[in-house]
Amino acid sequence: MGREYRPNVRESAVISRLDHDKEHQKHQAFRKLQDNLDLLGGRITATLIEQKLIETTSKADLESQIHQCLESLAASEDFDIQYQTANLKEMVLRPHPMSLYVTAFIIEKLIDHRCVVDIYGTDEEIYRNVNRILSRYVPLF
Repeated sequence: MGREYRPNVRESAVISRLDHDKEHQKHQAFRKLQDNLDLLGGRITATLIEQKLIETTSKADLESQIHQCLESLAASEDFDIQYQTANLKEMVLRPHPMSLYVTAFIIEKLIDHRCVVDIYGTDEEIYRNVNRILSRYVPLF
């Protein structure tokens, strides 16, 4: 006869504490994103243009689109973020979910915007540049 498994109280407490800490880190990251929306939108746009990853007819339009993407990211649920980034998860070993979300937006939606002439960078180049800026202000969770 098999033995019945009963979770240990200490194990349950440790698992609960780890889950709580991870949730707290995620809330901190979203709070920092909210605090730096304007700064991040401008810096990401400037970097993409300076690195010649995106050619645009209007920098202000592009910045507005990136800012709207960041605002929608700040208001998104976990499911929405995972859905948007599902096809890019294998791109890097331990990706920053917010950087993946912005990269997916640039690759999939921004390419069709009227202010974008063309996107020259690869997915990895765009992710690296977006992540370099985002990770300075928003910690990985």
